[in-house]
Amino acid sequence: MVAPIPNPPETPPPYRILHVFRAPVGGLFRHVVDLARLQAAAGHQVGIVCDATTGGERAERALSELAPSLGLGVTRLPMRRNPHFSDLAVLRAVARRAEAVGANILHGHGAKGGVYARLAPVRSRPVIRAYTPHGGSYNYRPGTMLHRLYMGIEGLLARRTDVFLFESEYVAGRHQADVAATGGLRRIVHNGIGESEFAPLTRGPDPFDLLYVGELREAKGLPVLLDALARLRREGRPLRLLMVGSGPDAEILKAKAEALGLSEAVAFEPAQAIRPVLARGRIMVVPSLAESLPYVVLEAAAAAQPLVATNVGGIPEIFGTAATELVPPRDAQALTRAIARVLDEEPEACRARFAALSASVRQRFSMQRMGTDVLSGYAAALRARPQGAPARGQPAQTGMAEPV
Repeated sequence: MVAPIPNPPETPPPYRILHVFRAPVGGLFRHVVDLARLQAAAGHQVGIVCDATTGGERAERALSELAPSLGLGVTRLPMRRNPHFSDLAVLRAVARRAEAVGANILHGHGAKGGVYARLAPVRSRPVIRAYTPHGGSYNYRPGTMLHRLYMGIEGLLARRTDVFLFESEYVAGRHQADVAATGGLRRIVHNGIGESEFAPLTRGPDPFDLLYVGELREAKGLPVLLDALARLRREGRPLRLLMVGSGPDAEILKAKAEALGLSEAVAFEPAQAIRPVLARGRIMVVPSLAESLPYVVLEAAAAAQPLVATNVGGIPEIFGTAATELVPPRDAQALTRAIARVLDEEPEACRARFAALSASVRQRFSMQRMGTDVLSGYAAALRARPQGAPARGQPAQTGMAEPV
């Protein structure tokens, strides 16, 4: 009898992957949903462990639509945003779920998901522990007490990480500068988007002049955006702004808009699918104070939407050679000038400029490449493990077969 030929290293056996993260909202959730679909289509078994208290009906609907791709199902547990004693119970629950479904990949997303995936005490089998920060704790301002605290924690967790899958060169650089700890393999896997997101937009009737989509949180630079809008209106430009999203600072932002005399100029709407929203505005504004590689910028750029954004995090990676057009954060005057420049630009020149950005994004941020590169990262981590050695953070055992 002829022995079967083993799979070559670049063709891994089917994985059993658990994606672990906290809130099923925003770009992080979109990233996991896309990865889960790609991995399932490639023949792997995929499951999700996430928070049970956030996301609302939109998350429930997204998870229900994803369910046919999730051979390992969905597990939802209460998870706190900040460190809490309840994290110990979540760690045990993640470990139990990993053992119950026979997971051999625990992929943590975001700071909290990264803690759970790397510290969950899985005992029954070795697992590869992968980590994608999505900004997370790396977005704290360097030099602050919280930044030093969280970078110290990241340094400890690095020793339990088989492979870092950084979503941007920016976050990889922050890790090297602020953690620089020993740990697993390090790869940059940019967020990717699908071909349908490059379809031309059909502008709706009576569009808003400015558009913001994302969390309603001060760190997104929204007070600066409101200040810029007030300046533009004082200059005689009767602009209107649509803000789409939810977050802890919603009421504070509404109060600020009222104090600036913008109550009739600013509309607030809950989170919703982005492409129909893009069609309702002339210019997307991303005034963030910190970012990693935001999907909202990728999505707007892909659709050739006129776009004004700040020069933070991985946004320059998206803009590429056009990064000189980005504005400094926390600078209402610079943001005002940048918005006015797009408003006053000759229409054909504006269309050509953002069509060029769309073409550049199409070349560099492929969803298929993202999926392939993540699987390649898992395979490299498996190959890097010494023969017969346990995964990082795993106690040595004997007589244990390699996971398949």
